[in-house]
Amino acid sequence: MIKAISQKANTAWTDESGITIPFNRISKLENVKEAQSAKLLKEAVKASEWLKKLRAMVEEACTKVANEVHLETVAVGKGFKDSKGNFTWFNFDRSIKIEVNVNETIKFDEARIAAARELFDKFISKNVQGTDDIIRQLINSAFANTKGGLDSKKVLGLLKFRSKIKDSLFHQALDHIEASISRPSSKRYFRIWAKDENGAYQNIDLNFSNI
Repeated sequence: MIKAISQKANTAWTDESGITIPFNRISKLENVKEAQSAKLLKEAVKASEWLKKLRAMVEEACTKVANEVHLETVAVGKGFKDSKGNFTWFNFDRSIKIEVNVNETIKFDEARIAAARELFDKFISKNVQGTDDIIRQLINSAFANTKGGLDSKKVLGLLKFRSKIKDSLFHQALDHIEASISRPSSKRYFRIWAKDENGAYQNIDLNFSNI
């Protein structure tokens, strides 16, 4: 845990190089910066710890609500369905809205993706006259590196064309894409909204993303 440690007045101070500086050589400005930075760090650490507790509280509340929704829908024979853990719920008069969103990290097996790319190239070459130019552009865009890697949304977006394009090479390429997918981790994000005087939801700005 981070602790705010301030150098004491009337004693020798140590700089970033480990050199001891006599106190009588410390300026008033350095004294002010030392005291204020330690004060800010102390309060920032306290706020960070409080946010961690609040996030745990929000997660526990969302879990309780999700469990109750599950029990109630099962009781009436509907079953409980969510979208990969995504979930939105409200208080009684809908003046408060809570959102839960799950973000999954998607990775692709490089060998499988390379095989898919090769099959797509063959598909394009075979249908050089008949391939819809939009499909050609989508394929090329999906396999273009973005920030050092593939854009998973663009790659996965090709899967929706399985039923629209009747070609064995195209389907084999899609099979390689599906086989290449792994989801090594996921993270839950929470957002809390409250209605303002105009009836519009306003987000309560809480940065839970790194907690």
